[in-house]
Amino acid sequence: MTGKRILVVDDEESLRRVTQLKLQQAGYEANTAPDGPAALDILARSPQDLVLTDMKMPGMSGIELLARIKEEYPEVIVILVTAFGTIESAVEAMRLGAYDYLIKPINSDALKLVVSRALEHHGLKQEVKLLRAAIDRKFGFESIIGRSKALLATLDNASRAAQTDSTVLLQGETGTGKELVAKAIHFNSPRRNRPFIVINCGAIPKDLLESELFGHLRGAFTGAVANKTGKVEMANHGTLFLDEIGEMPAELQVKLLRLIQQREIEKVGAPAPMKVDVRIIAATHRDLRAMVDDATFREDLYYRLAVIPLTLPPLRERPDDIPELVTLFFDKFKQQMHRPDLRLHASLLPYFTHYRWPGNVRELENVLERLVVLTRGDEVCVDDLPDFLRREKPPLEAIQLDLPPEGISLEGVERELVFRALEKANWNQTKAAEYLDISRKQLIYRMEKFNFRPLSPTNSD
Repeated sequence: MTGKRILVVDDEESLRRVTQLKLQQAGYEANTAPDGPAALDILARSPQDLVLTDMKMPGMSGIELLARIKEEYPEVIVILVTAFGTIESAVEAMRLGAYDYLIKPINSDALKLVVSRALEHHGLKQEVKLLRAAIDRKFGFESIIGRSKALLATLDNASRAAQTDSTVLLQGETGTGKELVAKAIHFNSPRRNRPFIVINCGAIPKDLLESELFGHLRGAFTGAVANKTGKVEMANHGTLFLDEIGEMPAELQVKLLRLIQQREIEKVGAPAPMKVDVRIIAATHRDLRAMVDDATFREDLYYRLAVIPLTLPPLRERPDDIPELVTLFFDKFKQQMHRPDLRLHASLLPYFTHYRWPGNVRELENVLERLVVLTRGDEVCVDDLPDFLRREKPPLEAIQLDLPPEGISLEGVERELVFRALEKANWNQTKAAEYLDISRKQLIYRMEKFNFRPLSPTNSD
């Protein structure tokens, strides 16, 4: 059984039953209805994948039933059955949304073939729809984690830029998610069904970058044994993402400027330029404005690229987003590494929020992957954290303090902290001062303030 439901609609009972039997023998779940209203009643009560309906029926015709089905159940496939003399009407019905038509008397092989093709076509459309929905979720602006004011302002501008063909310049430190935002702009733009082509201007040798960008003809230079399609041509009618644009050589900056201004490229070895329709999104971690001042980046190209400049804030400027990112990456890698029972206690989060993350979101993601892979037990402990996280002094919230409702003495808390630090360091003043992140002189002042005396001269350091 295929599990597909087919509704046969015909006012002739014998034809209805014969067609139903043929479909059941082919593995389908087939139901019948004697007319259009009965068919609509069945559709309202029981979902159907396909309706096979006679063209001429008393009361509601097959064309009228088709119109009602397409209005109320647009996902249902409709195939019409017609006599030879009304083929023109069947063709017209296809223009109105019918998938195909069959001619009476219905041949068993033709019935099975048309129904099979219709359901396969519908299945492919559904897969594309689901894939598109998955892409929308993956590359939608809502998939970019963060609620900081600076990030939300950038994403708001990016979402508005997505509806246009304006050139966008994404600026920000390495690892801040520039390519993710570029993809979100593309997949939320009118070009979303066209190519999104990426080229890293800093990852390709300078002598090969021109050919990678614009392509070449066979024999254009030594080693050009075949024609090559460049990235710009591959992105035609879509989006070209130029990552690390600050690394582009000066001689290619001129050709990129021509692409933006004239919407044309010149392949290496080609006798004439070629027109292209490409939306440009560029990204860099460098200060292009400073490079313009240093004469290492063309000023006219900079202004052509920075039609809509967007800056992605570094992670250290959005610490409130870190706990959500930690949870997201931790759950992601738990699933990938098949470690569903691994836990990361909330008390460890201050170690993450207190660190400055010079590698930004990418560094944070790498750390979470490392923790999931290397943690031996079922819970991540402080000792499992990388040294650079443990060296950072966690803020006060990392210390599990129970604040009594009646209030607390700040001086008493300070006295207790100093005493415990001295005990932990075996009254070694240098180690206790390091633990409290104060100078030894400041520690001695507090020891005198609270009348603390070292246990022995040998431990006073």
